[in-house]
Amino acid sequence: MTAPILHVDSTVRPESRTAALARWLLGRIGGSVETVRLAEGAAAPLDGSALRRREALLAEGRLDAPEFALARQFAAAERIVVSAPYWDLLFPASLRAYFERVCVVGITFAYDPTTGAPVSLCRARSLVYVCTAGGPVPRNLGFEYVRELCSAFFGIQDVRLLQADGLDLPGADVDALLARAKAMWTP
Repeated sequence: MTAPILHVDSTVRPESRTAALARWLLGRIGGSVETVRLAEGAAAPLDGSALRRREALLAEGRLDAPEFALARQFAAAERIVVSAPYWDLLFPASLRAYFERVCVVGITFAYDPTTGAPVSLCRARSLVYVCTAGGPVPRNLGFEYVRELCSAFFGIQDVRLLQADGLDLPGADVDALLARAKAMWTP
């Protein structure tokens, strides 16, 4: 049996065009989907107390602790879809907090004892970053961040962008822009 697709959803609006585009993609991929809804508080930012607890758990080798559930889920996923609206040149802060939670030594990556370089412990070989934006996006820094994180820590080399931008520009044909993004998608 194939593991479900992990959908990390950082959208916050019920009418989110990013969420709609992600649903379309997940339908095209097919299969079961396990969704983490960040707007519901799935990944609180790491503060001093949380970091101390995390360090203590890691020192004790307690990788099965509830604090690491998101990291274990991420490491076990075979395919990942991230839905992230384009906010202030990046993405919602909840997505950054999520990645803080899943970057766990011993679960999603390890350090090579000889070189010190990160070595992936993740199963996933592909991640799709789904994004929409009201204005033009000449350079998607959120996607670039996620792509680099996937390459450097998670060993995910197939990281692709599905994006529709310019949706709020005067006279924009939103349906046509979304249709164009869908038409350019290749599995």
